[in-house]
Amino acid sequence: MSFEIPKIKYNGQIKESTLGEGQSGFRVGGQNCFPFHFFEGSMPNLPRIAMEVYDYPPEGWPATAVEPFRDVIDNPARWAQKCVREYGAEMICLQLASTDPNGLDKSPEEASQIVSEVSRAVSVPLIVWGTANPEKDSQVLVKVAQTCANKRLIIGPVEEKNYKAVAEAAIKYNHTVIASSPIDINLAKQLNILLTNSGVSAENILIDPTVSSIGYGIEYAYSVMERIRIAALTQQDDKLQMPIICNVAREAWKSKEAKMLFEEAPELGDETKRGILLEAISAMVLLLAGGDIMIMRHPQAISLVKDIIKELAN
Repeated sequence: MSFEIPKIKYNGQIKESTLGEGQSGFRVGGQNCFPFHFFEGSMPNLPRIAMEVYDYPPEGWPATAVEPFRDVIDNPARWAQKCVREYGAEMICLQLASTDPNGLDKSPEEASQIVSEVSRAVSVPLIVWGTANPEKDSQVLVKVAQTCANKRLIIGPVEEKNYKAVAEAAIKYNHTVIASSPIDINLAKQLNILLTNSGVSAENILIDPTVSSIGYGIEYAYSVMERIRIAALTQQDDKLQMPIICNVAREAWKSKEAKMLFEEAPELGDETKRGILLEAISAMVLLLAGGDIMIMRHPQAISLVKDIIKELAN
C-alpha cells in the first residue's frame, strides 16, 4: 500500500506585490500554501534576497562582513553597483543609518540625495530603510518619496506613529511601504488596516514583523510570522495577506557571536565562517516561517541561502 502525503487545500492566498520597475522589477507573494509546501499548493514567486548597503561607512562590523566591500564601503552608489555586478544582487536595501538623530543626524535633503544617487546607479528594485525613529523617519521618507517620484521605491519602516505622512507620500509619488510592528500579529494587522484606510493599496504593502537572529529570540519571530501566514491562508484574513520582509542581516551581524575573535572564544570555531553561517541559518529559518524577502549582507551567506531555496523549489 503506497503512502500518500496528507494534503490541505487553503482558501486564502498571499497577495502579489510588484517591486521595482521595468525589466528589473519582479513580483513577490502570490502563494496559496505554506512555505515550500508544493505538494499542497503553488508558490508562483520564490523568495527574493536584497543585499544591504549603508549610506556611510559602518562602524563596529567584524572584518568578515567588511572584507567583500572594503573598496567601496565609503561610496553607497559604488557599493550598490558592486552588489549587483559582482554578486548578482536582485535587490538593494539602502540603510539610511546616518539619519539617526542619536548619531550623525543627517538631514532629509542629504538622505534623499544619497538615495537618488543609488537609484541612478542600479536598475534593480531599491528598498530604503530608515532608523526606526518615527519622527525623523517621517521627515526623511517623505522627502525621499518626493525626490524619487515614480521610481517605485520600497520605503520604511512605517509605524503607527508616522504612517499618515509616509502613506500620503507613498500614494502621491507611487511607492511601496514597509509596515513595521513589534513582533505582534494584532499590531501588524492594525497597522495594515490604518494604511489601507489611508488609501494605500494592499498590493503596495509589505509586512515587517520585526525579526531576530538565531540565539536571540528567533523562535518568537518565527511563531508570529507563522501565525500571520495561518491567518492569511486558513482564515482568509485579507489584512494579513501581504508579503513579509525580514531585515535579518543587521540582527545576525550585531550579535556577539558574529563579532568575537577565535582567540576570545575558540569553542565557537572559525570567526570567518561563524557570522556567515549565523546569517544564512537565520535567514533560512525565517524563510520557512513565511518570509518573502530577506535583507542580507555577506555574499557567501546569500549564496548558501539561494542554493537552499533552489533545492527546496526542485
